[in-house]
Amino acid sequence: MAITRPVPRKAALVLEGQKKYLIITDLHIGFESSLAQNKVFVGKNTTLRETLDEIHTLIETQKPDELILLGDIKSSIRRISKSEWSEVPQFLQSMQKKIDTTIIPGNHDANIQRLVPDGVSLIGSLGMVTENVLLTHGHTMPTENFGHVDKIIMGHVHPVFFDEGSVLHGQQVWVSIKTKRKNIFPSSSGELEIVIMPSFNRYFYASRKKQYKKSISPIIEKIGGAMSARIVTLDGTIIGSESALQHVI
Repeated sequence: MAITRPVPRKAALVLEGQKKYLIITDLHIGFESSLAQNKVFVGKNTTLRETLDEIHTLIETQKPDELILLGDIKSSIRRISKSEWSEVPQFLQSMQKKIDTTIIPGNHDANIQRLVPDGVSLIGSLGMVTENVLLTHGHTMPTENFGHVDKIIMGHVHPVFFDEGSVLHGQQVWVSIKTKRKNIFPSSSGELEIVIMPSFNRYFYASRKKQYKKSISPIIEKIGGAMSARIVTLDGTIIGSESALQHVI
């Protein structure tokens, strides 16, 4: 059975079983145009260099066998922006030189196959199963073929704790949800854990509060209120349960 653990103070997860995987999600390379709309300006390629440096350090310290990119590698949804044409291949080539790399596409990754260099694996958007764990971006509903898994690891939701009365307002968080497996896989029984990863791109929701009032993931919507949950900051502090999910997703 595979074991998962968050990397302390990082929006990254290690999954260890027969192989050791480093998992990150929601890079949103090329997102700087949305920052500019909020009057936040950064130098050209600054965030890409930061991302490369941080992931290279994680690879060196965690020593994984493979890197899993859990979707939304690029930022634009239906097109490939000018900056993405250059920055996404640059990023993926840098990863491919360091480690075996697999992409599970997200909803922002339309046409990403045009940006993926040789040597980087690109699989279907439904995700992949390793041992007892389903790895998926979170924007699609898993099929009954995955009903045997004990855990789902997903991104997509970008959990951030928003409560202007709290000193933790604006902090990225991890969300762990436990529910009945039948809520996601009707023909299965037992318990299922769903881990929602924070966005590796720490800027993506730091400049604005989320505007939607309900989850944008069909997985979370399918569960409804039939769950227990734990909300944890990147440094490992437990800050809430299912009653605080309204501040997060």
